[in-house]
Amino acid sequence: MAHLYQVSYGKPDYEQLLLQETIFHNANGYIGVRGCLEEGVPAGKDTIRGSYINGFYDFAPMNQAEKLYGLTEEKQTMVNVADTQTIYVSIDGERCALEEGEILEGARTLDMDGGFTLRSFLYQTQKGRQVRVAVKRMTSFALQPLFTIEYRVEAVNFDGEIEFLSVHQGRVENYCNPNDPRVAGERMIHLQQEEVHCENGTSYITSSATHSRLRVCTAVAHRLSPEPVHEREWVEETAVKRSYRVSLKAGQTAILEKYTIFADSVRSRDCRQAAEQAMQQALAQGLAHWYQEQREYLRQFWENSALEIVGDDALASAVNYNLYQLLQSVSKDAYGNIAAKGLSGEGYEGHYFWDTEMYIQPFFVLTNPQISKNLIAYRYETLQAAREHARILGHKKGALYPWRTIMGRECSGYFPSGSAQYHINGDIAYAAVAYYLATGDLDFMAQKGAEIVYETARLWMDAGNETNGTFQIHTVTGPDEYTCLVNNNYFTNVNAQYNLHWAVRLYQLLEAAGKNQAAARIKLTEAEVQSFAEAEQKMYLPYDEALGINPQDDSFLSKKRWDLAHTPKENFPLLLHYHPMYLYRHQVCKQADTVLAHFIFEDAQRMETIRNSFLYYEKITTHDSSLSTCIYSIVASRLGMKEKAYAYFGDSAKLDLFNTHKNTKDGIHTANMGGTYMAIVYGFGGLRLKERGLHLAPYLPDGWESYRFRFLYRGSQIEAVVDASGTSLSLKKGEPVEVFLHGDACVVK
Repeated sequence: MAHLYQVSYGKPDYEQLLLQETIFHNANGYIGVRGCLEEGVPAGKDTIRGSYINGFYDFAPMNQAEKLYGLTEEKQTMVNVADTQTIYVSIDGERCALEEGEILEGARTLDMDGGFTLRSFLYQTQKGRQVRVAVKRMTSFALQPLFTIEYRVEAVNFDGEIEFLSVHQGRVENYCNPNDPRVAGERMIHLQQEEVHCENGTSYITSSATHSRLRVCTAVAHRLSPEPVHEREWVEETAVKRSYRVSLKAGQTAILEKYTIFADSVRSRDCRQAAEQAMQQALAQGLAHWYQEQREYLRQFWENSALEIVGDDALASAVNYNLYQLLQSVSKDAYGNIAAKGLSGEGYEGHYFWDTEMYIQPFFVLTNPQISKNLIAYRYETLQAAREHARILGHKKGALYPWRTIMGRECSGYFPSGSAQYHINGDIAYAAVAYYLATGDLDFMAQKGAEIVYETARLWMDAGNETNGTFQIHTVTGPDEYTCLVNNNYFTNVNAQYNLHWAVRLYQLLEAAGKNQAAARIKLTEAEVQSFAEAEQKMYLPYDEALGINPQDDSFLSKKRWDLAHTPKENFPLLLHYHPMYLYRHQVCKQADTVLAHFIFEDAQRMETIRNSFLYYEKITTHDSSLSTCIYSIVASRLGMKEKAYAYFGDSAKLDLFNTHKNTKDGIHTANMGGTYMAIVYGFGGLRLKERGLHLAPYLPDGWESYRFRFLYRGSQIEAVVDASGTSLSLKKGEPVEVFLHGDACVVK
């Protein structure tokens, strides 16, 4: 099955072009380049022309109206590092541009087997000369600093001259929109150019971030076929430009290959030297080699993460697109993570959230545990910053991970719906435990994972307190950002309970194995571990006898219910049209909260309670967050509500390709893409990772002929095929392994 996504176009629709900059971006987890037009857009038309490095940031001020202690006054922000996309083409002196000539036909393609995007079009100048253009772009998975553009121009109906003008520009700006809280509100130039020069046919621009002082070097080199009749290179203050002129006869093609290398001081002591070495490697091997390496990398990716749907081609295509974007977005080293918008745009300023652990890690822990391990390693590298954050918020022990961050410090300016979301601690601990359950890798837990779980557990002991024989956690915010600063948020409490349980369990496992160096490092005592166990047992989980549900928090059910049925459609999302205080006084949910807890921690409640809660919260949830419908789909599957499960799943799967939230121009919704995977594998497939083993309970959605998915468990690769006759499991790699199918233990051979 080919993994391909394609759209056709004719006359320019500038709103669609902005959307396509996101949809057809190129990324490999280290670098991301938006799918902008090489020739640019006409003056006055909007574009977000960006190239980004995962984990590279500058500091920006976050001015608080009142200088209260501990409020965040400085944030990190993702930086637009350079523009190496720009290539202007002239046809016998006439510029090839949207506003000058006419596109007779065109298409944009994402080839997810070859790992490249292709923009092809037939263009006619004002004088009637026609050229067929094909622009192929790739960010290499094999050589991660490498981004390439292969620009082909075929003379269709004339003999004449083609000129390429390639630009390497160091002076760039970040995008801003003062009316949207999801992107930066002020236009800023974060980079100052230190050196702009050429050497042996390669241009180098080295810059430093204004406040973080991190350095970045971009290098650009070219290869041209056929030989140019004239070429010229010149250096400007912040840019290097190179011009090539080629003579063609009708039917002949000119090909410009443009190689870009990105290198940064987060990963290299000397980013200029690192860029030079990577460029030498890129040019020595040539473009054909890197295309082949890209294809091989993706062959292995699709083999390990195969997820195929038979019976709905459009949905299958959307799901494949989402999985590919997860691969493009995720850092392959411990210096980065996954931004809320991946590397496709500047929404949420490139910050990392709990999205990684609760929505994206489940995909990688089952298909590529090494990537999952890297993501946990990133959290370990920022553990000291989390300890410092806990001290700022008054906690004498433990670590409190920031709500949003790049390098480990809190970037949330509005603490009621930011720093107060203490559940981030439990989310990160949950992901570390999930990695252990899937792999059995106790050594990694001894080295890094256990210390995360211990320190996050310590935080709960100070954030909570025992009252009337129960352990309660006050003044926190759960996942639902329309209800803030509450006591005993159900999701937070049950999450903390799981965190405390696994702090005790890992302590026992590592003590028995003689590998508990993490406990020694942080001076964790037996008495502390015993206090974890007691808090776990006494954890207060709100329950309402009359409704038979878990209240979202202590005060939630006493509030007035929001009248969603009579709220004007143009007033959604509510956060953009109503004051936060007004939202907080109502029973209204931005996203799954208690319902999310019923998915992640389903064993904490009876199925009847889960059903009652689902039906109650369904009526008051707006799904203004892209993290919501996928969770409702999973829980609906668990409850046997197949029609609802499928409806919620469809909303989730097509969110970006259909731009249903009207903000995909700012970047993809990576967490929702992970949620789409979970809605199939954890929802329809019923997969759960538990201490007693891996469980599956698949069913076939109406309208599908079959579906299949592969996953890794304890080093073995298993394929599940679900069709009208039932479920079959087969071992693709590794040793036979025991799993539970509809509650019954079976050995997959």
